[in-house]
Amino acid sequence: MPNPWLLALRPKTLPAAAVPVAVGIAVAWAEGVFGGLPALAALVGALLIQIGTNFANDYFDYVQGADTAARIGPTRAVAAGLLTPAAMKRAFVATFGLAFLVGIYLVVRGGWPIVIIGLAAIASGIAYTAGRHSLAYIGLGDVFAFVFFGPVAVAGTHYVQALRWSETALLASIPIGCLVVAILVVNNVRDVDTDRAAGKRTLAARLGRGFGRAEYVTLLAAAFVTPIVFLATGRTGGLGLLPLLAAPLALSPLRAVLGTTDGPALNRALGQTARLLAVFGGLWAVGLGVG
Repeated sequence: MPNPWLLALRPKTLPAAAVPVAVGIAVAWAEGVFGGLPALAALVGALLIQIGTNFANDYFDYVQGADTAARIGPTRAVAAGLLTPAAMKRAFVATFGLAFLVGIYLVVRGGWPIVIIGLAAIASGIAYTAGRHSLAYIGLGDVFAFVFFGPVAVAGTHYVQALRWSETALLASIPIGCLVVAILVVNNVRDVDTDRAAGKRTLAARLGRGFGRAEYVTLLAAAFVTPIVFLATGRTGGLGLLPLLAAPLALSPLRAVLGTTDGPALNRALGQTARLLAVFGGLWAVGLGVG
């Protein structure tokens, strides 16, 4: 059994925090406005918010009964008895506190827009699973994941370097937001039955696995179409098509999501979709930065 804190940290989810920052840095680099210290602060802050959200999710899903012995997803530290709810609560509060401290520098640099972004990101991380009317429990998790891991993270990273907003950064965030949500969709398709039993009304739980599967296909398609649109509209050169090299990595998780309800198979698909995000995002950052 791995270290319980490493388990609760959920390392496979960290590309969802790091990749949007990398893309925002790439756009800033291409526009000649790269700033090393604000870029590093944006990365550290994003990782802390993601980790804090993971800790909060572990805590709130347990106390609200979503994580039980019937769970078929990866082991959750509190539900498995590896960590106490009180310890996990202290951990997510402390982690969000560290993110707030990092944010102070970004606020000094970027002003009131960063205040809004930072506080909204922390609030959403807690509100994702806190309470019966939390974002995940009322079916808004997908929307907020797209907004905060897509436009907010990518364009916000660019903003703290350039101190202006970029249309290119906003558009470049679309495939990243889509792939982050795709990770969430795998989780929700897998957990339809247990989520319904716990009153957790994700979109897949509300509308069925068929909807979740169609959503997954649509998100992958949108992600891979975006580089083609960028090339066709002159926003990148040929290197902007580098993310298409990641397409083979989409085949295995796509087959699993479309063809099975088996928990272990969908757990693998979850990790594979996270890997797809990391590889696609890295290639996208290179294509945007030098292409």
